[in-house]
Amino acid sequence: MTTRVMLSWSSGKDSAWALHCLRSNREIELAGLFTTVNLEFDRVAMHGVRRSLLEAQAASIGLPLFVIPIPNPCPNAVYEAAMAEFVAQARTLGTTHFAFGDLFLEDVRRYRIDKLAGTGVEPLFPLWGRPTRALAREMVDKGLRAYLSCVDPKQAPRAWAGRLFDRKFVDEMPEGIDPCAEHGEFHTFAFDGPMFARPVSVAPGEIVERDGFVFADLSEREAEAPKR
Repeated sequence: MTTRVMLSWSSGKDSAWALHCLRSNREIELAGLFTTVNLEFDRVAMHGVRRSLLEAQAASIGLPLFVIPIPNPCPNAVYEAAMAEFVAQARTLGTTHFAFGDLFLEDVRRYRIDKLAGTGVEPLFPLWGRPTRALAREMVDKGLRAYLSCVDPKQAPRAWAGRLFDRKFVDEMPEGIDPCAEHGEFHTFAFDGPMFARPVSVAPGEIVERDGFVFADLSEREAEAPKR
């Protein structure tokens, strides 16, 4: 039986690397990406990434994008109702599994398992349990490129907003901050790597602080040539 998978797509490095890992498994058929988008700002929830950039990622990846609109703020009950509706939609499209880029937070993993129980869709965690410093180095050494789109200043320096996630950044990561930011220290926007047919043309712009977080307003720039 074919394992038909939809991937939870945050626009960041972990979901991008999860995609790369899933594509290496010949028994998996990727059915699409799904993302929650804040209706008030028309941006990826939490990451603050414009919908146009999200769509550019999906176009370069070559998979359908399913956008799940949510209000701002979004009570948990509203979020769960929106997700339940999408799970039902995904089942009609033959989806058997949802994949997530979670790394080691047991409460998050358990939440996903519990919410999918009985729906006919099972969870997959292709990156689960990987040591995060080694994983972060693997990502950048194999060509993944990303910008920090959002920083939690309570956990990481404000000046990191808009910074390139590269080997230098990973190697300089201080103790107490997870190299993959699994505790929410920062969020990223992946724009190049083995999961993309061509780089997503993007550049960091204005740095703004909102709702206790620091955002780099990423915007499109002149397109780069396709990979050869």
